Amino acid sequence: MARNEEKAQSMLNRFITMKEEEKKKPKERRPYLASECRDLAEADRWRQQILREIGRKVAEIQNEGLGEHRLRDLNDEINKLIREKVHWERRIVELGGPNYTRHSAKMTDLDGNIIDVPNPGGRGPGYRYFGAAKKLPGVRELFEKPPELRKRRTRYDIYKRIDSSYYGYRDDEDGVLQGLEGKAEKEMRAAALADWMEMEKIKKEAKRAVMSGDVAEAGAVSKILFEGEEDVVEEERRIEREKEEEMENEFIAHVPLPDEELIKKMVLEKKKQEMLSKYASDNLLEEQTEAKAMLNIQR
Repeated sequence: MARNEEKAQSMLNRFITMKEEEKKKPKERRPYLASECRDLAEADRWRQQILREIGRKVAEIQNEGLGEHRLRDLNDEINKLIREKVHWERRIVELGGPNYTRHSAKMTDLDGNIIDVPNPGGRGPGYRYFGAAKKLPGVRELFEKPPELRKRRTRYDIYKRIDSSYYGYRDDEDGVLQGLEGKAEKEMRAAALADWMEMEKIKKEAKRAVMSGDVAEAGAVSKILFEGEEDVVEEERRIEREKEEEMENEFIAHVPLPDEELIKKMVLEKKKQEMLSKYASDNLLEEQTEAKAMLNIQR
């Protein structure tokens, strides 16, 4: 029995294959420029053809054993086809067809997160990496986010976040502080009222004992005196302490001191004597002294 290869090489099979190829239409080549196409159906057909080529190459680039050079070439070819697809999609919109760019796929990193692709040219998508090309040397770093440096806050940033809550002006808005203060206020009012009623009771008993001539209890009288005179004694002690402090700080002069005017006159007189002794003769000074004595001039 003949093998399959021998059957394919037989004269009859080669003749049949040649006749089938002659019946087929010549293979059409995709236009180099999308603007050359005038038919919407043709433009959509060429777009579908580009998508099939992209799919085949994307499936091929998933193989990490192809080598670095082959992976880079495949990635360049895929990016070239993507740019060509964008041109055809733009041409389809110009011919009145649907806008396919609205639902275009997003670029993702190794973890599947969508990232922004830089686009320096401003037209069409930026350069993308697919499959095993994302793990090539120098490419992995592009997808890794740099660690966020914790910036130290300045004094301006700290004060900028301070509001009325920081100073406690809004502590009573939640209602917790109001309940605690209300409870404490009731307890303080009850204690103060009990003390006042007790003092009033003691005063009434002491007054009744004085009016009737009886001797009041020593404990009640001492308590009244203590309550009434405690503030007075404390005030007197405070005044005495202040007087003692003032006496300690006060400067006591044991000899009479000249006032400021007398000191100024003495300094001026001394300066005059120095000027006269410097520029006047001894005879002139003696005559001046005798004249002052005769006229009874003290200065």
